[in-house]
Amino acid sequence: MEDSYSVCSPRRILSVSKKRRATVSFVDSDDKASGFHGPKPSEVYGFVGSITTVVATVIFLVWAYVPESWLHSIGIYYYPSRYWALAVPAYAMMTVVLALGFYCGVNFMSTPPPSSLYTVYDEFSRDPLSSSPVGDDDQPIEPISDISIDRINRSMFR
Repeated sequence: MEDSYSVCSPRRILSVSKKRRATVSFVDSDDKASGFHGPKPSEVYGFVGSITTVVATVIFLVWAYVPESWLHSIGIYYYPSRYWALAVPAYAMMTVVLALGFYCGVNFMSTPPPSSLYTVYDEFSRDPLSSSPVGDDDQPIEPISDISIDRINRSMFR
C-alpha cells in the first residue's frame, strides 16, 4: 500500500494529472530492462555460479581423497594424476604471493624517495598566484592551488 506523502529520493518519479492526484512510484533500472518478468540475470548467474563451484569442489575432493580402487569400482578409470591435486593449489598460492610481492616492489620502485622534491611538487602541482588581489571585493575566494610546504609547516608546527 502506498502512502500519500511524498518521499525525497533520487529515484522518485512524480506523476501529476488533472484527473488524478499526484502519485509517487519507484522504478528500478533492472526492472525496466527485464520487463518485470522472471528473475534478474545477475541472480541467475549467481545461482549457476554457486552451484558450479559446489559441484567442482565436490569433484575435486572425490578425485583427491577417494582411493583408486573405489574409483575403479564405480567405473572411473581416466582422471589426472594425484600429483596435480597438491601441485595446482600450491602453484596457485605461490603465484598469488609472488604477484603481491611484485606489486609492492613495483610500487616501491616507482615512488620517489622522501628527500626528493617530487614528493612535494610534480607536473600537476599548481603554485599560488604570485600577484596578490587588488582588493577584498575583487577576489573573495583564493584561486585553486596547492598549499605550499612552508604554509603547512607553519600551521602544524607553531
